[in-house]
Amino acid sequence: MAFYAQLFNDAGPPLAPRADPTDTRPVLELLIYLGAGCLAGATAGLFGVGGGIVVVPVLLLVFPVLGVAPAVATHLAIGTSLATVVVTSLGSARGHYRLGAVDMPLLLRLGAGMVAGAVLGTGLAGYLDGVALQRLFGTFLLLVSLYMLSGWQPPRRGGGGGDGVLAGVGGGIGTLSAMVGVSGGTVTVPYLVWRGLAMHRAVGTSSATALPLGLTGALGYLVVGWGEPQLPPGATGYIYWPAFAGIVTASLLASSLAARLAHRVPARRLRRLFAILLLFVALRLLLS
Repeated sequence: MAFYAQLFNDAGPPLAPRADPTDTRPVLELLIYLGAGCLAGATAGLFGVGGGIVVVPVLLLVFPVLGVAPAVATHLAIGTSLATVVVTSLGSARGHYRLGAVDMPLLLRLGAGMVAGAVLGTGLAGYLDGVALQRLFGTFLLLVSLYMLSGWQPPRRGGGGGDGVLAGVGGGIGTLSAMVGVSGGTVTVPYLVWRGLAMHRAVGTSSATALPLGLTGALGYLVVGWGEPQLPPGATGYIYWPAFAGIVTASLLASSLAARLAHRVPARRLRRLFAILLLFVALRLLLS
């Protein structure tokens, strides 16, 4: 029962590992990862919001309880989240491409900037401590929650600049996304709509850009964290594979089911409730 109590209580040091075969912590840990994956997949399918905004807070809550050193917990949560983006975005991008909803010329130009930005973002993250990264993620989450609550949609203007502008915007999105562990869709989609793309093509193209962004970011965190002595067993660099496996397995199934439910449920009301939840999480991260 001590593990269950500590999961929702910040007081006290992490629990020491035990060799007791009746220890239920591994089972509970797996269930948490599966639950996080389900929630991440559901939010992606219902609201078009990347799962990283769910995965990172859950891992930030769970890692300290598992005894992960505070010095590496935030980096590990972000790196693991980006690794999940690689797998989850692959299926999404493939589906949108088959439907003709991916603007390939735009993808190549914007994606090149995102890759460069992801390299920069992981490098910067390596120089920041966990508290600074947590504050940055909390600020990002706060802005996302306010955006979802407002219901604001960018006006379409068409155009929006040439290759240099696209590369610069992609670089900014890639840098921010790599530093907070998300796919960048919450920024990419509004930007593409503002440029004049129809919503379905904006979502499809954004989903496709998440693949190179996530892959570059995950590899960056793997390299930056390589050889870190405080990493827990099961981690390679700043990627924790048990969490990755559980989250990916559940999110792939949940995102497919949620996409089917998206047309049958009051999505606007659910979106507001989810945004309020994000707002509370953001404030907790910023004030803790």
